[in-house]
Amino acid sequence: MRVLLNGASALRRRTGVGHSAWHLYHALVRLAPRDHIWFYPGAWWHRRLARFRQAASFPQLSPTASRQLSGPTRKWLRQWSWQLARGFYAAHFHLAVRLGRFDLYHEPNLVPFAVPIPTVVTVHDLSVLLYPQWHPPERVRRHEAAFARGVARAAHILVDSEAVRQEAIRHLGVSPASITTVYCGIAEHFRPASSEAIAALRQRWHLPSRYLLYVGTIEPRKNVLTILQAYCDLPPTVRERCPLVLGGLWGWKSEPERQFWEEIGQHRGVRYLGYVADEDLPALYSGATALLYPSYYEGFGLPPLEMMACGGAAIISTAASLQEVAGGNAITLDPHDLPAWRQAMERAIREPDWLEDYRRRGPHYAAAFRWDRAAKTVLEVYHRVLNRPLSKTIDDSTQSRSRYAA
Repeated sequence: MRVLLNGASALRRRTGVGHSAWHLYHALVRLAPRDHIWFYPGAWWHRRLARFRQAASFPQLSPTASRQLSGPTRKWLRQWSWQLARGFYAAHFHLAVRLGRFDLYHEPNLVPFAVPIPTVVTVHDLSVLLYPQWHPPERVRRHEAAFARGVARAAHILVDSEAVRQEAIRHLGVSPASITTVYCGIAEHFRPASSEAIAALRQRWHLPSRYLLYVGTIEPRKNVLTILQAYCDLPPTVRERCPLVLGGLWGWKSEPERQFWEEIGQHRGVRYLGYVADEDLPALYSGATALLYPSYYEGFGLPPLEMMACGGAAIISTAASLQEVAGGNAITLDPHDLPAWRQAMERAIREPDWLEDYRRRGPHYAAAFRWDRAAKTVLEVYHRVLNRPLSKTIDDSTQSRSRYAA
């Protein structure tokens, strides 16, 4: 079996979708060493596509000329470079499908290319469809133009949670037999960090011994403004004991959160770290008093589960997928109830033992979410789509050749 797995989302600075695609690919390779699973476009082409995208912008402009460009001109040039790079990428992708003699194409990031082979699509969530106001207009337009057609072409759809599966059946008209829930896994390095690793991370980031934590891109559906306001409403003596730390990039439509942090939050104990590398997350989670995850909507929600795997406690919203994935192993609050979030923060700070039961049972619960288990289900879907018997799989200890470098 020859499978093209589109790895574009994993070949840049990785966030949720990129991490999922990356870990799924490696689990598939471990379990199916006799199959050829290509993580498109491969490292060699990724480097060249990145250079092409940079060249398609305006790198030859002098700093003075660049500063003289008006806002609309800068915006037009960025859009032009994106369109040019996207067109080149699409042409290369179709060429790879035609020359690679693939049996199946798996798109792990919502909107698939139209190709003449069976297609499996992973739909992580329906937020663009259900809540377009949370997303950039250009993304909404692309979604409206291509998402429904892509889903209709798909031979099978994968989703990250049963909550999203039911949404897809209800809003997209997908047959229940054509859509499968595949829970994400937790990477093996997410485990309670040593005291030495925690101390080293605290020293590097200048963090105190106790802090509340948020991890993720800061964008509207993540509801970060609620925890910013709730934390800043705490008494100064409480905030002095435990800062709020934000680990994630400013995303689309994050101007209200950024403005609040710049004008109020950073002066009241809110620390902004920016993007946190994957290898630093276990120590960051392990050293935190609690993870706050107040999203209005999620397709899965990796950070709370990663926090549990690292021996930490999570305070999450009542969003359907978050409750499904947490399985009663986290404190849940209404994302709109700002006083409840303020009270939970204050209690977590004042009563260090309040969340101890959640910290104790978290690692055992999170251990059930394994990428090899997810990959086994995905392989079953591949074979079902191609009407082939499932080939013999191997155990985790068996090594096989990675196709990433192809």
